[in-house]
Amino acid sequence: LLLEESGGGLVQPGGSLKLVCTLSGDTWDTYAIGWFRRAPGKEREEVSCISSSGTSTRFAPAVKGRFTTSRDHVKNMVYLEMNSLKPEDTGVYYCAAADTVCLADFTTWGQGIQVTVSS
Repeated sequence: LLLEESGGGLVQPGGSLKLVCTLSGDTWDTYAIGWFRRAPGKEREEVSCISSSGTSTRFAPAVKGRFTTSRDHVKNMVYLEMNSLKPEDTGVYYCAAADTVCLADFTTWGQGIQVTVSS
């Protein structure tokens, strides 16, 4: 299983950005996919997760109501839509895969992509 993030960049506060995690490899659709971020000088934190079926999601309190996640089983992609972005959302964002459900360990990671929220 391989994961690759895209869609990052620079956005002004209050703006929106959509990250894409492209999955490739065998049985990729049996994995739950989480989004994580590492802000400068901080520990990596989980932002969101979506189960393999797409029927279950969870979000960190800091992004709840502003971020959504979804998956497209035809395109082999998982999305993180980020709205009302704040400077504190700045960081390197990673997608990662866990076995079926979000409670499992995340064992495969993408390389990460930079998101910068600044005026």
